[in-house]
Amino acid sequence: MTTTPTNAKIAAAFTPAPGKSRTVTLDTPLVRENGNTISELTLRKPKSGELRGLKIPDIVAGDADTIIALLPRIAHPTITASEAEQLDFDDIAEITGALLSFLETKMKTAPASEAPTPH
Repeated sequence: MTTTPTNAKIAAAFTPAPGKSRTVTLDTPLVRENGNTISELTLRKPKSGELRGLKIPDIVAGDADTIIALLPRIAHPTITASEAEQLDFDDIAEITGALLSFLETKMKTAPASEAPTPH
């Protein structure tokens, strides 16, 4: 017998774990076609599958196309690519900083002998 997941179970599956998310308050809130306003986005730490087709160096470089492609995969509330394209420059810069903080956390906690070395 199969069971249907409840709304609470579905929501729990998409709720970021503590320390694995960053919340960004938007300087210029997004206004959806239905009139709803999004004033903050919670970004989940991306999993490898969510990075499919993207290059980590492009995220690090703050490439707008890459960030816009990634946001619908990891943002809560979920936004579309066209909504991500409407983000203000200051907001996309803040979001990029939040994404980079996921990488910094790992690099700061690695022992010096394991820290990445420049090539």
